[in-house]
Amino acid sequence: MLNEKKIRIMSRLASYEKKENQENFKRFGYYKSDYIRYNLLKTIVSVTIGYILILGLLVFYNAEFLITNAATLNYKAVIGKALAVYLILLIIYIIGTIVMYSLKYDKAHKFVKKYFRMLGVLRKFYKDEAEQK
Repeated sequence: MLNEKKIRIMSRLASYEKKENQENFKRFGYYKSDYIRYNLLKTIVSVTIGYILILGLLVFYNAEFLITNAATLNYKAVIGKALAVYLILLIIYIIGTIVMYSLKYDKAHKFVKKYFRMLGVLRKFYKDEAEQK
C-alpha cells in the first residue's frame, strides 16, 4: 500500500538530489576549516595574479613617464606604495572570503543535515514496512 507521507519524503529527497544541490554535498565532504583554507588559497592566488596584471598594465600605460624619469624616480616609495595597496587589497579579500565561505559551508551543513534526517525517516518507514510483512 502506498503511504502518502513516504511518497512526499521520497519526492523531497529526489528534489534535494538535483544538480543545483550537488555543490552542498561536495562542501560537506570537507571539514569547515579545510574548505575555508582551500578557497582562501584560491582567492590569494587569484588576487595576486590580478594585481600583477593590473600593475603590469599601469607600467605599460605610464612607460614614457617611467623611461624619462628613470634616474630621478624614488623606487623605494613606489614599491612601498604598490606593496601597501596589495596588502590592503589582499586583507580585504581574505576577510571577505572567510566570511563568505563560512556562510556557504554553514548553509550546506544545514542542508545536508536535513537531507540525512529525512533519509533516516524514510529508512524507518521501510523498516516498519518490513516488520509488518
